[in-house]
Amino acid sequence: MAKKAKPVSKKRKLIGKPKVRIENVVASASVDAEFDLDKIAATLPNAEYEPEQFPGLVLRLVDPKAAILVFSSGKMVCTGAKEPKIIKLAIEKTLKQIRTAGVKVRGPAKITIQNIVASSDLGVELNLDKISFSLENAEFEPEQFPGLVFRIAEPKVVFLLFRSGKIVCTGGKKPSDVDKGVARLIQELKKIKVV
Repeated sequence: MAKKAKPVSKKRKLIGKPKVRIENVVASASVDAEFDLDKIAATLPNAEYEPEQFPGLVLRLVDPKAAILVFSSGKMVCTGAKEPKIIKLAIEKTLKQIRTAGVKVRGPAKITIQNIVASSDLGVELNLDKISFSLENAEFEPEQFPGLVFRIAEPKVVFLLFRSGKIVCTGGKKPSDVDKGVARLIQELKKIKVV
């Protein structure tokens, strides 16, 4: 009985601009206040506080969907938002809840986006070995991790590239950093003829 020949994978070309989806926006915020975390935890039903495990209190919001880490120093970290404008809404809602718990908070929070994580699919299989040998700032150690790490200096973002063509971008501070980073990545991949 003759063996079936393996199907030859067709090399697909990247057509058009890939759709980029923001998966997570992480931001820090601070207010001029000391937070009594025990009081907040006792008052708010959506608060989780276990100081022996973690020094911050966790507030999980449903609308907008986000998680806020609240520290006694008045500092907060917001994560889980799918777009930057949700961060402001989540922080404002958190401060409103903290005020209802009887904690005085002066003024609005100072918010800084720390990281945007986005994903996309280039729609083509990637030769990670060729990319790692052809591009500076590319690291690929398949025995440790199946993805290739590629760093771009301007905008300052880091990509994870997978053989399937799926990519993850991290390190952006605004959505335009992600868009510019993806455009730059595609330009670099076209130069070495892998897309």
